[in-house]
Amino acid sequence: MVALEGVDLTIEAGETLALRGPSGSGKTTLLHLLGGLVLPSEGEVVWKGRSLGLLDVAARGKARAAGIAYVFQGSNLLPNLTALENVAFTAWVAEKSGRRPSMEPEELLALVGLEGKAEALPTELSGGEAQRVALARSLAQLPELLLCDEPTGHLDSDTAGRVLDLLWALRERFGFALVIATHDPEVAGRCARRLELADGRVSEGSG
Repeated sequence: MVALEGVDLTIEAGETLALRGPSGSGKTTLLHLLGGLVLPSEGEVVWKGRSLGLLDVAARGKARAAGIAYVFQGSNLLPNLTALENVAFTAWVAEKSGRRPSMEPEELLALVGLEGKAEALPTELSGGEAQRVALARSLAQLPELLLCDEPTGHLDSDTAGRVLDLLWALRERFGFALVIATHDPEVAGRCARRLELADGRVSEGSG
């Protein structure tokens, strides 16, 4: 079975791109390829002039840490760490890769409105709060590319709207490129560029 076929895609600095399509269309697979979490069976993924497929696992992880961040459908916070510790851990990983965050973890939490939740464990956070911690954590990597896989999929419409507003405000402030996988036309409509995925193939979308 082929998950994706014949994909030729360039992500420009600072752009906003929506990946649209039903479940099973290949959105998550494409995000994983873009971020170097998996490698294609044919072709290559090039990040900042380097083919990720030519790097060993450690070097590929370091290349990802140097500018690629994720926000998943579930927040994927480390369950035994507080909100602040989750952000601080990612900041430490980024710094080990040569990217010192411009803001302290406490400042990043305050930026997403959660300075009062610094000592809370993930189980003590609402869904929207957990996603905001995930956003703060992603900013600790100083991302040039932020990949979001249905980041509001588990949220009610009001909370989802607030998380999206925050995400776009952060993109305006920090200037990262944003690629967001979604089946929600409202989410896709916020992006300047849209791609449609169906049966593993990609085409430019409209509207």
